[in-house]
Parts: sequence; structure tokens; C-alpha cells
Amino acid sequence: MQVTDTVSSKLLSENEILPKLINYYINDGAAITLWRMPNSTEKHLLVSTNGTIELDELSLEESETGFVFAPFDTNKKKVFFKGDLIYTFKDGELKEGNIPESIHTKRKVASEIGELPIERNQKALIDNSSNNHFTELVKKSIVFIETGAVEKIVPSRSKEVALTAGFDSVKTFQKLCAAYPNAMVSVVSSDATGTWIGASPELLVSLDDKAHFKTVALAGTKRVEEGVNIKSVAWNEKEIEEQALVCRYIISCFKKIRLREYEERGPRTVLAGNLLHLKTEFEVDTVATNFPLLASVMLKLLHPTSAVCGMPLENAQQFLKTNEGYDREFYSGFLGPVNFKNESHLFVNLRCMQVLNKTALLYAGAGVTIDSDPENEFLETELKMEALIKIISET
Repeated sequence: MQVTDTVSSKLLSENEILPKLINYYINDGAAITLWRMPNSTEKHLLVSTNGTIELDELSLEESETGFVFAPFDTNKKKVFFKGDLIYTFKDGELKEGNIPESIHTKRKVASEIGELPIERNQKALIDNSSNNHFTELVKKSIVFIETGAVEKIVPSRSKEVALTAGFDSVKTFQKLCAAYPNAMVSVVSSDATGTWIGASPELLVSLDDKAHFKTVALAGTKRVEEGVNIKSVAWNEKEIEEQALVCRYIISCFKKIRLREYEERGPRTVLAGNLLHLKTEFEVDTVATNFPLLASVMLKLLHPTSAVCGMPLENAQQFLKTNEGYDREFYSGFLGPVNFKNESHLFVNLRCMQVLNKTALLYAGAGVTIDSDPENEFLETELKMEALIKIISET
């Protein structure tokens, strides 16, 4: 791939050059990831010129610069996008990265940016989108919880939605950035993964350039009411207990590795698009605690978290494998930049959709405890899909 000849990026806006760059590299067989971190104005396009690499394990501290996309199933391989080329946009303009001169003359194979790779050998979709299917799954979950084998289970469902004729992945990404300023917004596209778009509010693990490790417990869900002061939002006992279970799960992981020196902040109410959640933050100075590999160790312990699977983990995993009835694939796995500018930030893949042929498959789950109401849990999954469906219909 010829990328050494470049043209000036002056006067080229983000909206002009970004779709051209993605089409150019996708048509040459590359894999791409596009993301914007929470509360940031910078957007990054990473190009893996030779496609993706499959990994059994990921060392955040020793990895080369790239982007990881991992499935929910821990027995499946993680997909790594090596950072061969990186473009950074800020305030609507290209700030970093060289534009190939041939980008303006190369014949375009895809006429629309929406035509990114879809999943190869697609399986027949299982109809698990109905109210009846999911509420029955929640009822089974409650019965299992009553046996004492688990405290919490997080069943999920998918829903197929038609895409408009002019669906555009980059425009969808831009709209998600506007709708979810506090989320990690992303597009991941390769022959190995197909194309996924999402706006995740949940940090799994991060390691910043000061060697500070962070993770969060995020649970409980409410619809945002117009004019509400989020500081005064009242939560019911079920939602508070659900969030507390996630906190206890994180603390139990710290105890497994005999780590006692951590900061805990929260819980507090936070906004994520059209929803409110309870959030508690945990932070560790890996230098002060003399634990340089903490991020990688905690990644293995935390995924999948009790917020997307349940607890105890093994029993919840087995229940979902037996009863959920479909493959989550990358939904509720994790994704994010690795060793990018000396930092790694991995998020749980939530509020996401898988782009198929003329349709998108949306995913959502709900935390079920002994006090759950099956109908309310179904409505929670509908709420979580609502904002994405609205954006799809407008794209």
C-alpha cells in the first residue's frame, strides 16, 4: 500500500476527509477503528494495513500500539488492530496523519461509507427480540437465583432493525458523539469482525501515562426525565443492590491479588445518553503499590464483569450459556486503544450494534436479582436500544 506520498490537509474538514480515508483503506484490505474518548473533542482513526491479529492473551503494559476488540466469551480469541497508521481530528480538522496522494484518484469500490465489511458466513438469526422470550428468560433467572447458586444474572437479547437506504457509518458515529458526550464512541471494521458501532458508558480498565489504574462499577438504569437534577435522583432498593453487587465484585478481585491500597469514589448518578446509571470509581497508583502489571491482571479477573454476566461468575456464565439461546459475539466483550500515547483505555462493548446487510443487530441486557420484575427488565432493554434506534432512523 502506497502511503508515503501525501497531500496537504489544509482546508480539508473532518467530514470531508474522514469518509474518504476509511473507504481508501478498507478498499485496500486494511482494518480500521475509529473512536472518541469520553468528554473529549479528539477523534482517532487507526489503520491496520495488513488486517487484524488474533491473540489468546493481551498484555497492556507490553503491547505495541493498537486497538483491541474482544468477544464476551473468554474462550474465544481477542482481535488486535495494529496501529500502522493513525489520524487524529480535533475541532473538525485533521491534526495528525498524512493523507495519501492517490486518495483522490484511486477508483472507489464502495459508493457509500456504510458499505463496510459485514460478518462473513452469517448465521441464521435467532428470534429472541420478543417480550415473551426475554421475560421467560428473566423468570428462569429469578428461579435460579432463588436456589442460592447466584446472586445476580444479566440475561441479554438482540433486536434486528432495518437500516435506511442511505445508512452511513461515519454519520452514525458523529451523531453518537453528539448524543453520548460521556461515552466511548467507536466504529470497528474488519473482515475478521465485521462492522460494529457503539457508544459505551462503562470503563473496564484503564492505565494512564502516570501509571494510574482505573475501573468502574456501573449499574442501575433509569430513563432521563426532562429538567431533572441528576444529583437529586432517587434510586430504589433493587437498583442500589444491583450496583453494590458490581462494587463487591471489583473489591473481591482486589482481594484475590491482596491489593488493599485503592481509592473508591461513589456511588453517584451519571448520565449516559437517554439513561441514568449509578457509578462508583476505583483507582490505584501502580507505582506506589509496586504493582506494574495490575492493569493486565485485573483485566483477566474482571472480564466478564458482574454487570454484564452475573455473580458468582462461573455459575452465571453456565446459566447464560445454557439458557440465553444465542451467541453475543462482541457484545459485552471489551474494546479500546492499547498503549496509545502511553495509555490504554478499555471499555465494555455496550450500547452497540452489529451492521449486517441492510439491517443492524442491536444488543442489550438487564441485571436480574431476586427482586426483579420480568416486564420491567424487558422495558430496560428497550430503553437501552431506544437512542441507537432513533439515530439509525435519522441516518
